[in-house]
Amino acid sequence: MATANGAHLFNHYGSNSRFIHFTSRNTTSKLFLTKTSHFRTPKRSFHVNNILTDKIHHPITEQGGESDLSCFAPDAASITSSIKYHAEFTPVFSPERFELPKAFFATAQSVRDSLLINWNATYDVYEKLNMKQAYYLSMEFLQGRALLNAIGNLELTGAFAEALKNLGHNLENVASQEPDAALGNGGLGRLASCFLDSLATLNYPAWGYGLRYKYGLFKQRITKDGQEEVAEDWLEIGSPWEVVRNDVSYPIKFYGKVSTGSDGKRYWIGGEDIKAVAYDVPIPGYKTRTTISLRLWSTQVPSADFNLSAFNAGEHTKACEAQANAEKICYILYPGDESEEGKILRLKQQYTLCSASLQDIISRFERRSGDRIKWEEFPEKVAVQMNDTHPTLCIPELMRILIDLKGLNWNEAWNITQRTVAYTNHTVLPEALEKWSYELMQKLLPRHVEIIEAIDEELVHEIVSKYGSLDLNKLEDKLTTMRILENFDLPSSVAEFFINPEISVDDDTETVEVHDKVEASDKVVTNDEDDTGKKTSVKTEASAEKDIDKKTPVSPEPAVIPLKKVRMANLCVVGGHAVNGVAEIHSEIVKEEVFNDFYELWPEKFQNKTNGVTPRRWIRFCNPPLSAIITKWTGTEDWVLKTEKLAELQKFADNEDLQNEWREAKRSNKIKVVSFLKEKTGYSVVPDAMFDIQVKRIHEYKRQLLNIFGIVYRYKKMKEMTAAERKTNFVPRVCIFGGKAFATYVQAKRIVKFITDVGATINHDPEIGDLLKVVFVPDYNVSVAELLIPASDLSEHISTAGMEASGTSNMKFAMNGCIQIGTLDGANVEIREEVGEENFFLFGAQAHEIAGLRKERADGKFVPDERFEEVKEFVRSGAFGSYNYDDLIGSLEGNEGFGRADYFLVGKDFPSYIECQEKVDEAYRDQKRWTKMSILNTAGSYKFSSDRTIHEYAKDIWNIEAVEIA
Repeated sequence: MATANGAHLFNHYGSNSRFIHFTSRNTTSKLFLTKTSHFRTPKRSFHVNNILTDKIHHPITEQGGESDLSCFAPDAASITSSIKYHAEFTPVFSPERFELPKAFFATAQSVRDSLLINWNATYDVYEKLNMKQAYYLSMEFLQGRALLNAIGNLELTGAFAEALKNLGHNLENVASQEPDAALGNGGLGRLASCFLDSLATLNYPAWGYGLRYKYGLFKQRITKDGQEEVAEDWLEIGSPWEVVRNDVSYPIKFYGKVSTGSDGKRYWIGGEDIKAVAYDVPIPGYKTRTTISLRLWSTQVPSADFNLSAFNAGEHTKACEAQANAEKICYILYPGDESEEGKILRLKQQYTLCSASLQDIISRFERRSGDRIKWEEFPEKVAVQMNDTHPTLCIPELMRILIDLKGLNWNEAWNITQRTVAYTNHTVLPEALEKWSYELMQKLLPRHVEIIEAIDEELVHEIVSKYGSLDLNKLEDKLTTMRILENFDLPSSVAEFFINPEISVDDDTETVEVHDKVEASDKVVTNDEDDTGKKTSVKTEASAEKDIDKKTPVSPEPAVIPLKKVRMANLCVVGGHAVNGVAEIHSEIVKEEVFNDFYELWPEKFQNKTNGVTPRRWIRFCNPPLSAIITKWTGTEDWVLKTEKLAELQKFADNEDLQNEWREAKRSNKIKVVSFLKEKTGYSVVPDAMFDIQVKRIHEYKRQLLNIFGIVYRYKKMKEMTAAERKTNFVPRVCIFGGKAFATYVQAKRIVKFITDVGATINHDPEIGDLLKVVFVPDYNVSVAELLIPASDLSEHISTAGMEASGTSNMKFAMNGCIQIGTLDGANVEIREEVGEENFFLFGAQAHEIAGLRKERADGKFVPDERFEEVKEFVRSGAFGSYNYDDLIGSLEGNEGFGRADYFLVGKDFPSYIECQEKVDEAYRDQKRWTKMSILNTAGSYKFSSDRTIHEYAKDIWNIEAVEIA
């Protein structure tokens, strides 16, 4: 049997095992079978029914014919045997030892056996019923670890824990061996994963589609120089969850040219050809048989494309060039796009996702339709959701397939496309509203550019038809804002509406005479932002007008030809039937600012769908102590599926017994984090301090800089006090940061460096001791979040108002009884309404004030608070080391210019922020009050389940119905 430490595998199989003897030429062996195996011989066949509903354990019949396992449910003994089987017969490691990595793989493979039964049944039902199905396309799926989530959804946690104990291991230690799947980065990908969990749990027919990144974004290391990026290794020894579908692959084409055939059709020929191969990952629902798929595409080329003759001639690089070009498409999530090659690679990724997924969807539609394919019914069977602008190419790709390959005419294809596709907008940041170089796109995807040009021309006609009675300048403004093609001449069919002023040129004197007055709209705006968010400054033409009127000779200057671009967000709005924001305030900004002209044209398209998170992963599985308390005080476990039951906690918020249990649960979670921080960072913290946490992508608008400046101010004030004064004025705090700065985002990386420098100084200051600690957690991911969030007392959601679309970490923190400090931004607004204003620490300017405050700054009227200036001076004094932070601090100074002028209003909100933090200290001193606030945050978070969000998508956008797998 296994030793206590699990170092050696079993010496014999358990009593629940069965053996089949077989003889080879030289040896006689035993083939080990478990009761959950599916094995057929001429005499006997084993069959497994639903493992969740078959609760009674019956012995296997030994008579001939089919053995009936329909009433068998896995128990610890049978699971032990299954794990042993996979350790022996599905080997990933050598057979000598049964250590933790091997135990994880064998356990995951055992779980996958259980999932496969339900997974195949789900496939079968969807295929036979041919109901409408939703397809969620996303460049990111931030899944986290799958083992505990899967066995939790299968309600087998206890059985697996006991089975592993029998084998000398602890379930938690085994689960910790699983690497996080490197398929996402931030909230976009985590939202997509929460949605898949809810879709499966609620029995909605749906699939996710993404890319199978080999290295993901990157693994983050923290050194004395700040953030260091190294390749993620999550697939280095394979994934036990994915199943490669070698029979599911599709051709993908790049480059080439478009020609017209003798039949008058357009043909995309030549170029670079690769294929996308499907890898499926099972997504199990909670307390249901429904197990849906996350289908990930991996890219390769056929073996025939390997240049054998070149290889044999010693030209090895040339021989492997085609394979290398194909494989690198799925190497990295968001490859750097500073170079032309980087831009091409990103566009290849986006097209691969769209083309492979749509070919798969269409193939499924045709197969299910049988002999009666009616393309007009396609939108009645298929709903495609584009998660942000990355999958925008779904629109021209669906048009291309329908017209070029299926023979539909333009109007038929356009009608089908618009009824099928919908778009979720996730940001108001200009750099995230993607624009692609027209020249690059035309080179890489020539046929799609033709289709986009035709869509743009139709849009122009619709705008002119709708607004043709407007003043021509206003009409021109609308066309400039709404067109998909940027910096393009108007189509000849409408150009006659816009007559340019008559211009005459005196060739002898090079004098330009303009007979019509120059309009204000002709002026070039200064300090505008380009699509990268960088400030540009262009001289206006106002002064030139005076010279022109006087017929002043001017020297001709080379004309600056603006770069032609394709606006992907505009294409999404035009090509889809629904556009939704992800929080109430965000959806209003989308309608009133980002896409206001489109909203006026098509108000029926625009909706709000406030984000949500799955309560299974984010309370039930990651916070067992709190889950037990909720179940006890609500009297049911139904809250896991019906989160409205969380609201029942409100009536017990003042109960001392509940408060004591609540505090003890929080403390037990904090003790785990104390050990984790010591292991990962070397810093020692105490569990009785307030855990103040900000974990999210590092970005200037999320304002980690405001947080760390507040900590610097706190530290400086402490240093100016005696020990007794410090203890009186400040509660102990552990300030925890986590998140990745994009590799080429220099300012974000400076912020990481600054946080770590501040931490290194404060954490080694003996005068401060445990009163203040600052810890940056390296390589923040879902698994780290599952540890930190249940332990949090205060969480920081302090983005510049109007810039965070929604946020989902704020919902996770609220569910786990964490009180929040934040601005009225994103979902903070709705969270504050639900948990109660008195249970949310609010500060800062509001969204409608931001434009005016930026103008005030540009006009030189902003006067910084003296406390803010004090902090800047303290940093510049060298208090946190010799690193030169002038560039970092300089971004907060000046009134204009790229990288200056405090665009995200850190200085403006700083006084409000530190005054609000004083209120936080005051509240935390009263633990009875704080615990009540914590309970009310959990009670008020009931509306932020992704189940609620998915119900709304299913009803309002996708028009799909749930179907339970019997």
